[in-house]
Amino acid sequence: MHPFQLLPRRRLIIIALLATAPLLASAQEIEQVARLSLPPVERRHPVDAALEIAEESLQHVRANVDDYTAIFIKRCRVGGVLPPLQYASLKIRNRKLDGQDLVVPLSVYLDFLKPSSVKGREVIWVENANNGNLIVHQGGFASFLTTQLDPEGMLAMRGQRYSIKEIGIENLLEKFVVTAQQDRLHGECDVQIETDHLFGQTSCTLVEVIHPIRREHFRFHRARVYFDNNTKMPIRYQAWLWPETPGGPPVLDEEYNYFNLKVNVGLSAFDFDASNPSYRFR
Repeated sequence: MHPFQLLPRRRLIIIALLATAPLLASAQEIEQVARLSLPPVERRHPVDAALEIAEESLQHVRANVDDYTAIFIKRCRVGGVLPPLQYASLKIRNRKLDGQDLVVPLSVYLDFLKPSSVKGREVIWVENANNGNLIVHQGGFASFLTTQLDPEGMLAMRGQRYSIKEIGIENLLEKFVVTAQQDRLHGECDVQIETDHLFGQTSCTLVEVIHPIRREHFRFHRARVYFDNNTKMPIRYQAWLWPETPGGPPVLDEEYNYFNLKVNVGLSAFDFDASNPSYRFR
C-alpha cells in the first residue's frame, strides 16, 4: 500500500498543491496554501459557559417552578442616584402558557418592610387583571389609602428603573440570556465561574462577567450572578458600571437578592387578591 493512502484526503490535497508549487516558493507562500486548505477552527466565546448555565436555569424555572416566596432586597441607580436597599416580603406565581394561551398570569404580591419611607406599603399586580393596574395600599400616615396605578405611569415608576412587569427570577434570567447573547457578538469579555461559592450558608455557582473597557454595546462593567446549587435558580444579581476615575472602584448600579427562597409552596389566585384578609388593603 502506498504510504499516502494512509493520509486523510484533505492532507493529500495540501501535499499535491505544494508539490506543484515552484521549487523556490517562499515559506509564506507555502503557509498561505496550507491555510486556505484547512477548515476554520470553531472557537467558543468566553461567555458561552455563563450562557449555558443561565439557559439551563431558565428552562428549569419554566418547566418546574410554579411559584415561590422570598425576602426581596433590591436597589437600582435612577438619575445617577443609588437609593438605600428596599426590603419586601415577596410572593410570585409564574406565568404559564399552553401553546399561545395564557393559563396562569404572572402574579406579584409585595409587602414592604423597610426603609421607613416604604414600610407598610402593599402592592398587588396580576397580568391582564384590574385593567392592567397595580393595586397599592400605602403605609405610614396614608395607610387608609388604597388605589390603582398604571404600572408604567409616573407615580408607579417614581424612583424605579423597571416596572413591576419585569420583576422576578424568570425575567431576570431572560434578561441575562439576552445580554449574554449580545456579548457573543463582541470581544473584551472575561468570564469567571466558581461552582462552590458560599453566599451566606447557601452553596452557589457564582458567574462573573467583566467588560474591562467601556463600550456603547456593553450594559455593565462587571456583573455577578449567584445560582443556588439546590434550587438551580439565581438568588442574587449585582452589576457595576465602569470606574468614574482611572484606577478607581467600579460603581454599583443595581442589585437584586432573593433571601429565604421557598419554591412551589402552592400559591393560588387568592394570594394575589386584595380581598384576602391576611392583607391590609381597604
